[in-house]
Amino acid sequence: MAQFKLIASLLVSLCLVLPLIQAKDVNYCDKKADYDVKVKAVEIIPYPVARGKPASFSISATTGESISGGKLVIEVSYFGWHIHSETHDLCSETSCPVSTGDFVIAHSQDLPGYTPPGSYSLKMRLYDGNKHELTCIAFDFDIGFASSDSSVAES
Repeated sequence: MAQFKLIASLLVSLCLVLPLIQAKDVNYCDKKADYDVKVKAVEIIPYPVARGKPASFSISATTGESISGGKLVIEVSYFGWHIHSETHDLCSETSCPVSTGDFVIAHSQDLPGYTPPGSYSLKMRLYDGNKHELTCIAFDFDIGFASSDSSVAES
């Protein structure tokens, strides 16, 4: 009986934690390029992304040289059609200057409740202050059918 409780407890814990640690397969835009910034993982919370709710993207990366500033260019496609682009200052997405070694780029965004559910593709390019491309990655993510009740505020 004690062993059953332990297994049941472990399964419940996994069900609660797995949606939070859903890592995505990351591909470099140019598989032959030797990018200055190497991306190790992408974490998306929640996964799948819920319409009308905030989504957080955390990109774990490493660099061999410090980065004083730059920009992120994000392009989103839906069923192969380019639907959205945005540019962000790197220092608004991570602490600058970025020291040599590991760092995380964190971006949160509220998706409108009318966002169509389905599979999306995201391409992210990272440039330094001299417009030199430091990395370019692409990954897929899903937006689920659930949407939030706009009258409920979350803190």
